[in-house]
Amino acid sequence: MRLASLILFLSLFIVNQQAQAQIPRRNRTPEIPPPTILEYKPLSTLIVPEHEVPRAKFPTVDFHGHPPVLNSRSTIQSVVTAMDALNLQVIVQARGSSGEVLKRQIQAVRAAGQEDRFVFFTTVDLRNVGPGSGPRIASQLEEDVTTGAVGIGEIGKGFGLLTRKADGSRLRMDDSELDVVWETAGQLGIPVFVHTGDPAEFFEPLDFENERWLEMALFPNRRFNNRSRFPEFDELMEERDRMLEKHPNTTWVLAHMSWYTQDLGRLGELFDRFPNVYAEVGAVLYDLGRQPRFARDFFVKYQDRILFGKDSFQPDEYSYYWRVFETEDEYFDYYRDYHAFWKLYGMGLPDEVLRKVYYENALRIIPNMPKDGFPGQN
Repeated sequence: MRLASLILFLSLFIVNQQAQAQIPRRNRTPEIPPPTILEYKPLSTLIVPEHEVPRAKFPTVDFHGHPPVLNSRSTIQSVVTAMDALNLQVIVQARGSSGEVLKRQIQAVRAAGQEDRFVFFTTVDLRNVGPGSGPRIASQLEEDVTTGAVGIGEIGKGFGLLTRKADGSRLRMDDSELDVVWETAGQLGIPVFVHTGDPAEFFEPLDFENERWLEMALFPNRRFNNRSRFPEFDELMEERDRMLEKHPNTTWVLAHMSWYTQDLGRLGELFDRFPNVYAEVGAVLYDLGRQPRFARDFFVKYQDRILFGKDSFQPDEYSYYWRVFETEDEYFDYYRDYHAFWKLYGMGLPDEVLRKVYYENALRIIPNMPKDGFPGQN
């Protein structure tokens, strides 16, 4: 009797396990209508220590600054007020301008008595490049540096993606006509700040396995997956790398950490290959904050090559950077849900690294930088 009961129990157990095994563990269909991707916003029940950081721990240079055009006293003062609250000591106006537009901004900042809070990059006109364009662009660059520009950039992502030559072909980043421009920048001792492409996901199919599906669905102009119109991501980066390789005496700063934050090892290889190349952190916090331990190790290793930059000038967003870089907080929101549906974690960078990222590296590579307000720089 006991044996029969045992056999019956084991039989039922086996049948139950087989039934459980047939229940899918993933991609099950809900028994009620599911929300859309925009509707599903679950509130976390996790309770952990929180450390808001409204001001940077050290005075900071925003290398990737995009404040409004600084051509009036009221605009300049409103930006400075926001900078003071954030502990931004200097903003690089990387909304590049040239000629009279550049001159008017520099004059307006001086007239407002704020010349120690802003520096200006010039731009280069890459439209309709053809024979003889390089020397013309280089000549304008020299004029703009004489006016007061201390760098080139931000050279936008259209370079390599959209910009056309005089003959209608795509202007490749390693086009030899531009060699004289980059050589001139090296001779002038100014950095070249270049934005190449966009996140690699934007070059991939718009399907439900793409991490950036929502952003691509919201912004059609961020879809670069049409191979009849745009080069592949890797092709574009290879062009860029050939440009870097041809000009070892020019200082290059790669916007958005070269869009390699989802693969920091690749950026490390680039740093190892090109000692004259730097990168800034604008608009890639979503990647750094989801890999806090590996990102921290990377920042420690390459602390002399990384610059702080924000990109869009939205004062309420800077504190997210301070929190990721300065704390070890866990599982907190990012500021734009279409960039990242995941949470962020603090990297807890050492003070030595923070100082270099926040201001020391920028002071080292940008000529004629204001020194007032930075520790040990007077």
